[in-house]
Amino acid sequence: MKALVTDKTDSEGLGLLRQHVQVDEFVDWEDPKEIAARIADYDILIVRSRTKVTSELISAAANLKIIGRPGTGLDNVDLEAAKARGIKVLNTPEATVPNVAEMTIGLALALLRNISRADSSMKQGRWDKKLFRGNEIYARKWGIVGLGRIGIAVAQRLKGFECEVLAYDPFISREKAESLGIRLLSLEELVSGSDIISVHVPLTPDTKGLIGAKELASMKESAIIINISRGGIVDEAALYDELRSGGIKGAALDVFESEPPESSPLLGLDNVVLTPHLGAQTFEAQKRMARQLSEKIVAELQ
Repeated sequence: MKALVTDKTDSEGLGLLRQHVQVDEFVDWEDPKEIAARIADYDILIVRSRTKVTSELISAAANLKIIGRPGTGLDNVDLEAAKARGIKVLNTPEATVPNVAEMTIGLALALLRNISRADSSMKQGRWDKKLFRGNEIYARKWGIVGLGRIGIAVAQRLKGFECEVLAYDPFISREKAESLGIRLLSLEELVSGSDIISVHVPLTPDTKGLIGAKELASMKESAIIINISRGGIVDEAALYDELRSGGIKGAALDVFESEPPESSPLLGLDNVVLTPHLGAQTFEAQKRMARQLSEKIVAELQ
């Protein structure tokens, strides 16, 4: 059997898979047609977010049995087309939990304590101590949108900050939330009552624009919002309007509706911290994702 890797994936993490199948890496392609021209010979396709596994690509993959995605999101894979062909789609949502949870809190700290702005100022030779006075996470009301693996991991880490943790998730029971020390609310109650909001839901037709103009307008003026999930869940145009007008204090975004966000007006605001989709970008997570995917593929083959 043969596996084709079309996006950069930790080579050591794929070691287990190499013990069972031939693994070929083709990560320097420029045109998706180059992948389509090669895919017919392969049983397994491993992608990250760069490769779009469209119905056309799946049609060209005559022998394809497994599509593997190290990481969480599967929005770049045509799941219906894969299902119609009987192709198994595997991912590793467990692998990104620690690093994304850490990044969420890191973004909040960077924004509330003006860390990136103070760093930039210092490197320009200034000492603007009073200008960058910030706020604490300690004892704040932190609202989590999406109480899955990552949302729960964030909640667990917030215990050390003595936060009151609130959450919105229509798929979790109140009893489950309470057992975790989390108060379950409606989305309307959460956005209006939280000091800090972080978003941890997948991008689906139901979640696209979930945090829109209405929700943003109901947030406290002193509140901040963090999106480290997927671009498009928070309406960026509405977010820009609220940030510019002072409707909310700040925002931190690791994901965008269009990546990279080259023409986004958010790039020109001081009350925003922006990072280039770094949620899963730790050395440990890259290795963990590849290793877990290898284990899942081998188990499926067996």
